[in-house]
Amino acid sequence: MNDLEKINSALQTTHLVNQIDVNAAPILLLRDEEYNSIFDRSIHQTCDELSKIAYDSEMAIGLTDHQGTLLWTWSSRTMLSSAEQVNFIEGGHWSTQAVGKNAIGMALNSHRSSCVHSHENQMNSVRDWVCYAAPIIDPVSNHFHGVINLSTKYKKHTPLGVLAVERCADLVRQSLLTQQKNILYIHALGTPRIIFNQTPLVLTHRQIEILCILVLRPKGISLDELHYALYGDRDVSVKTLKSELSQLRNLLPNCIDSRVYKLTCEVECDFLKAEHSLSAGFLASTFSLYKGSFLSKTESPYLCAWRESFDARLSYLIYQLQDVDQLLKIIGYLPERVDAVQRLLELIPKDSIYHDRFSKFV
Repeated sequence: MNDLEKINSALQTTHLVNQIDVNAAPILLLRDEEYNSIFDRSIHQTCDELSKIAYDSEMAIGLTDHQGTLLWTWSSRTMLSSAEQVNFIEGGHWSTQAVGKNAIGMALNSHRSSCVHSHENQMNSVRDWVCYAAPIIDPVSNHFHGVINLSTKYKKHTPLGVLAVERCADLVRQSLLTQQKNILYIHALGTPRIIFNQTPLVLTHRQIEILCILVLRPKGISLDELHYALYGDRDVSVKTLKSELSQLRNLLPNCIDSRVYKLTCEVECDFLKAEHSLSAGFLASTFSLYKGSFLSKTESPYLCAWRESFDARLSYLIYQLQDVDQLLKIIGYLPERVDAVQRLLELIPKDSIYHDRFSKFV
């Protein structure tokens, strides 16, 4: 084990000791936007089939959002009492940050299938459980929606559990495919990508900025307000803005109201999801969404203000991190995050050979 692994192991052990006495997952209120979303509709479309799988195997089954909060669960008679006692119910939050190591949390962190055996569960009250989890990733947009989990008691553990939960994940993904009508996906963290009705759109930088402003103003925005939000005091005519809007409305038919400009289609947006996770203090879901700076080339005063606010809050979160491995992941795909390097240097002993290696990046 090298220096970094030893440091990280010690820090993780310290963090998990704080979670030992937790006997049930915390209950969180679900946001209104969780209801009647594309993911919510897919859950309802597949819940009968998923319940039957859990019934036949005498397991508990659940689906979480991208933060690890359960949106739907069903438990067999043999699992029902235990599931209720540990809050494996709607609203139960199962990130590793909240309850330590568990299958949902591991799949949430890695976006890969996981199996956590009884003794591996950090929470004492589920030490007689074996849990299998798989991520739900949108087959069209590659958007991460959440995690599906199957749980049983250790005496009924099956080596086919991971295959079973991956089959359940496939059912939900197939349902997501049937829901892809008038769905606008906006990826604005890192390299911007826009997908509408399963088709990637080639938009100008300005059109992407307009969409992001409309997302941040869901109740609508007037033409004059939109012009200032987009251009500020720059000398750009309203006619130019109208032309961009006209092209956008052609690309997104019946999706943009014009009396007060607002989006009328369903929107899945990475930067808003990241903001919700950041506001809740959920590390894993925030950093899984954060693929780079929000519209790094924008000069829009409105979008620059949002980016600066988000970035300041993100930096604060980074400086609270105790997990060296998490910091290394951030630095690995976002080497420009000087705050992550600085925080890493605070955690690594100054006499470590790695301290000098990372010091040159600050």
